[in-house]
Amino acid sequence: MAKLLAIDGLNIVRRVYEASPEPDSDLKASIALRHAFSSFRNVLDAHAPTHVLAAFDYGGETWRHALYPRYREGRAPMPSDLRKALPEFHQRLREAGLHVLMIPEVEADDVIATGVMRWLSEGRGDAVVATTDKDLHALIAHGALVWDHFKGEWHDDAWVRHKFGVAPERLHDLLALMGDATDGVPGVSKIGMKTAARLLNAYGSLEAVMAGAGILKTPLGERLRAERGILEVSRKLVELKTDVKLGVSWNMLAYDSF
Repeated sequence: MAKLLAIDGLNIVRRVYEASPEPDSDLKASIALRHAFSSFRNVLDAHAPTHVLAAFDYGGETWRHALYPRYREGRAPMPSDLRKALPEFHQRLREAGLHVLMIPEVEADDVIATGVMRWLSEGRGDAVVATTDKDLHALIAHGALVWDHFKGEWHDDAWVRHKFGVAPERLHDLLALMGDATDGVPGVSKIGMKTAARLLNAYGSLEAVMAGAGILKTPLGERLRAERGILEVSRKLVELKTDVKLGVSWNMLAYDSF
């Protein structure tokens, strides 16, 4: 049976780069990308896919910045030496037989979500996402599995429920309520993961939480009512686009050997 492996490329690169305590330099970037290339090889060897979608952020502002200008404003920029070295790394991946996808105005998450959802909706086979990104775990609700390359472990429905306290299909509702400081998603003030999970498990969905907030005579209810607008924006920010024009066919993503 066919198997799609969607690799969150920059997730691997940044994790490898940041694992080194050395100061930023072109040498550090070179060494990190050499190790990242080996990580790609190991992931491919471990899963033996028939098709590979290697996604990277294009860079610059995306549709999320247009929706919320403060999106990711607190995130440190990519080290310049690493950014300069990426094009050569992408070319090395292409020479090894991978099709690198970078789409303007969308993130790699959206590229992966679009590819995985199309693959699954067409019933082509298994879909594995190699990432540690929280947002992409929502794809588990649709039949995908997530592989954490750095811990060497599978993430499935049970893992998401244990880690976040909600089912995968409610993960984006959870992230909208609690916010995500890494990406600058505001969420509702003073709502953490446990409270967000408790609300969703009690009401069933974000829409039901907001409907119920109208009768909550508590500070929590007051915050939910007062911050309804920012909650709606937060929910849109954490949503994965699944209609990105990828510009590739399955034949173009077919994989033989690395």
